[in-house]
Amino acid sequence: MMSNYHIPVLLKESVDGLNIRPDGVYVDVTFGGGGHAREILSRLGSKGRLIAFDQDKDAQANAIDDARFQLIQQNFRYVKRFLRLYGYQKVDGILADFGVSSHQFDVADRGFSTRFEGVLDMRMNQESDFSAYELVNTYEQNRLAEILSNYGELRRAKGMARAIVEAREQKAIKTTADLKTALADFLPRDKQHKILAQVYQAIRIEVNNELDTIKEFLMQTVEILPKGGRLSVISYHSLEDRLVKRFMRNGMFEGEPERDIYGRVDVPYKPVGKLIVPAAEEMDANNRARSAKLRIAEKI
Repeated sequence: MMSNYHIPVLLKESVDGLNIRPDGVYVDVTFGGGGHAREILSRLGSKGRLIAFDQDKDAQANAIDDARFQLIQQNFRYVKRFLRLYGYQKVDGILADFGVSSHQFDVADRGFSTRFEGVLDMRMNQESDFSAYELVNTYEQNRLAEILSNYGELRRAKGMARAIVEAREQKAIKTTADLKTALADFLPRDKQHKILAQVYQAIRIEVNNELDTIKEFLMQTVEILPKGGRLSVISYHSLEDRLVKRFMRNGMFEGEPERDIYGRVDVPYKPVGKLIVPAAEEMDANNRARSAKLRIAEKI
């Protein structure tokens, strides 16, 4: 199923970044189709271990039949809790590939893609009670405007929020087509796809609490990784990448770390190398790779 599920982005580069030891213990917190996981396993010896996380039940069909592998159906915001539950206090490296999988984009009923008409869903965890439908049909106008502005970086967020509220007063906005109709005045033909993608991004981030989840995850990595442990993270938009960049550099998401009297800072990570982006060939072969950014850090 994996080949139709998800094409792994920056596969070699992200796994190289883990600096894998054959007998080490590694974590893939965004298992998806298992592409990165299979590459990690290919570099492990018989004593190596790989623990993977994915809250999407569809990903369970891609579980790898290997004694060295374990798949946990949980959100990676709980990574420390579940690693401890399974007896792992420390691991040697952690890989994360944020965003939406190819599979989630390609299944119309999941509601992630602007290419298809589907129900307003956008839940990464299909067992969650809160979907895009509830958000679009119940959030107050000002809150909708904040989400569209902050998470979608949309200039006309206030007008869009007003249009959504006016439309749902006539009838519930149930499908992606209904949402597109409600926002028709804000979707010029030459920019329709780009603007809709920003709208979907904003709604999806709120539905899945994505940015807070990333913050919680990154902070937990400090406790899970030992000195010399590696963190390899792929992000897909500026909001994600900004959090990763600041945390790897400063150990915090805002502001600057305090310096001692000698001007030194106490931070948990040192960045390894520079920002890595896909080669032109990968971007041509996999559209999802176009916005990918890889950052690697080592625990100090």
